[in-house]
Amino acid sequence: MFLLGNLIRAIAVILNWMLWIYMWLLVARAVITWVGPDPYNPIVQFLNRVTEPVLRRVRRLVPIPGQFDFSPLVVILGLVFLQLFVVRSLEELAWRLR
Repeated sequence: MFLLGNLIRAIAVILNWMLWIYMWLLVARAVITWVGPDPYNPIVQFLNRVTEPVLRRVRRLVPIPGQFDFSPLVVILGLVFLQLFVVRSLEELAWRLR
């Protein structure tokens, strides 16, 4: 059973890193929008391509009060929830299978 525990632990670690990286991509996108970026900049295009599909779905579900876009904050809170609930649950499961 220790092999299954190690596999689940590896999945938890990789998932945690992926969520962490995506969270920082969202933060970078939010900060870049404050300075009026060049839309033809490759970094800006990359951030838009990576984050816009998720943000678009959240914007449909969460009404935008005024001119502020709270969708990055909602997604970041969702990512933190996934890190605290899913990743930690997988780590606990992996620990119990050892």
